[in-house]
Amino acid sequence: MGAFSSLTEKIQSAFAKLTSKGRLTEKEIDIALKEVQMALLEADVNFKVVKNFIKSVKEKSLGANILESLTPGQQVIDIVNKELVHLLGDEITYLNIAGKPPSIIMLIGLQGAGKTTTGGKLAYLLKGRQNKKPYLIAGDIYRPAAIDQLKTLGKKIDVPVFSINGSKDPVAIAKAGVEVATKAGSDVIIIDTAGRLHLDEAMMIEVEDIKKTVNPQEILLVVDGMTGQDAVNIGKEFNEKVGIDGIVLTKMDGDTRGGAAISIRAVTGKPIKLIGMGEKLDQLEFFHPDRIASRILGMGDILSLIEKAKDQIDEKEAVEMQKKLMDASFTFEDFLSQIKQLRNMGPIEDLLGRLPGMGNMKNLKVSDKDINKIEAIIFSMTVEERKRPEIMNGSRKKRIALGSGTEVQDVNRLLKQFESSKKMMKQMGNMGKKKKGFMPKFF
Repeated sequence: MGAFSSLTEKIQSAFAKLTSKGRLTEKEIDIALKEVQMALLEADVNFKVVKNFIKSVKEKSLGANILESLTPGQQVIDIVNKELVHLLGDEITYLNIAGKPPSIIMLIGLQGAGKTTTGGKLAYLLKGRQNKKPYLIAGDIYRPAAIDQLKTLGKKIDVPVFSINGSKDPVAIAKAGVEVATKAGSDVIIIDTAGRLHLDEAMMIEVEDIKKTVNPQEILLVVDGMTGQDAVNIGKEFNEKVGIDGIVLTKMDGDTRGGAAISIRAVTGKPIKLIGMGEKLDQLEFFHPDRIASRILGMGDILSLIEKAKDQIDEKEAVEMQKKLMDASFTFEDFLSQIKQLRNMGPIEDLLGRLPGMGNMKNLKVSDKDINKIEAIIFSMTVEERKRPEIMNGSRKKRIALGSGTEVQDVNRLLKQFESSKKMMKQMGNMGKKKKGFMPKFF
């Protein structure tokens, strides 16, 4: 379920011992914090960062009469949360946008970190969410197909891409690209620079030359979140040699240990500004330290989930769907529409992981595979059966099971769950009519 699943599980296990007791001793806090310390180290968080973090949490946990309070465990968790937010950067740090356009953003980093994809995602984010007119510059002349990749991404999101065929001079490409983009009326110019497989002097000189030539408002270092401590070392090196304004952590949806996200700010002194949560173009998010801390501690990230939903769900359609749910006229046709919107928001496991208390529920067996099965069953129904499931009989169920590659019992289970949900929603709808304002609004 993403970068922090293992860490979340271990931290929650340590906290469970604290919250199960009415009073706490210093020894009990020590034991719990040792477990948190081990969990952070196993997640590949920098040793010095962990040491300072635990020291600070312990000092605050033993002060302010917490041991004497009625909910000491909860207060210790609150301290850990605040310290974690502080470690991650306290508050969201937005991109440096020039008062007078255009703003120039340089993407730098090693080969394979995801710079080119990040360039496309960033252009998509700025165009869609902030109504900017981005322009992409293909400056990676070394990696095979990097220029073609950026052009393909640009075409997908309807954003122009500047390149010079056959040019081996990345500085000249950047300079000419900025001139063309400025004349075209672009207000944000994103330069995809070339990386190398390893840190080397030639790459640093090249990046420094581009920086001096185009004078960017923002230099973003793109690092692979899956590389753990290596990402932190890369960040430190780039910051010392070139100077960076912020960090983009990519591949944070994978089964990584998450240590880079926790320690890179403390080590480099530079904020994480964006995180990549998947391969899709809409899966680049601004980095919210409080939300990430909440996710790490297993408290969910409902605000990011709401933002995702707002991007994908049509408001008018949501109001109509709410009405259907309330009067129980919701059909399998409507359900298919909801599944489609859910899929657009990303993997189901990632969405569940953002719900408070759900991120670490091992027994919660809902995955994209389960959604595929439900979809297959509904697709095997006739239009009439989707609208009026009550007409289902034995032979219809057999046909649907055969057509969807499932068992009759799977079809029966879905029908039963669907009817139960409709009854429950109707009851809630009736309660809402009696008690004004009872029902929550859709996004």
